[in-house]
Amino acid sequence: MASETAILAGGCFWCTEAVFNDVIGVEKVESGYMGGTTANPTYKQVCGGDTGHAEAIRITFDADQLRYGDLLDIFFATHDPTQLNRQGNDVGTQYRSAIFPQDQMQHHAALAAIERNQAEWPQPIVTTIELADRFWPAEDYHQEYWEGEGRRNPYCIAHIPPKLQKLRKRFADRAKEGAAA
Repeated sequence: MASETAILAGGCFWCTEAVFNDVIGVEKVESGYMGGTTANPTYKQVCGGDTGHAEAIRITFDADQLRYGDLLDIFFATHDPTQLNRQGNDVGTQYRSAIFPQDQMQHHAALAAIERNQAEWPQPIVTTIELADRFWPAEDYHQEYWEGEGRRNPYCIAHIPPKLQKLRKRFADRAKEGAAA
């Protein structure tokens, strides 16, 4: 098994975490903050929009089962990469669409994925490719949120099942068997 790491920001980390937890080859998904200037930021600080961080997820995946490029294709299909600094009603730079490559290979793969996925969107993809600096894990209550509190949260109930449906429809061979929406 060849474990690799990917860090992506696609709006609310509860939503992106739920999607990638259902992907075959993903070993772990951790919600956190990336791309800002404040050391050890809190959820409240990041939500305020003043730290420069994005709500992001750190994905550990088995590269023997899942290619980084496939991971990016799932990312582009399960959020709107054409919205600048927002996802739906979530507005601010903390909800931006961003890729944080861990090396040059991932950087080149990110550029290729943007070009490859542009055909799926009527508007230009505005996903940024940003320097992978320090990833700050979010508070414990954000981890595995959909599996716990999220299934009772009206926001999550409205946003996560449609994303999971997109995953299962377009990437049926990548979705875990029996994963619940």
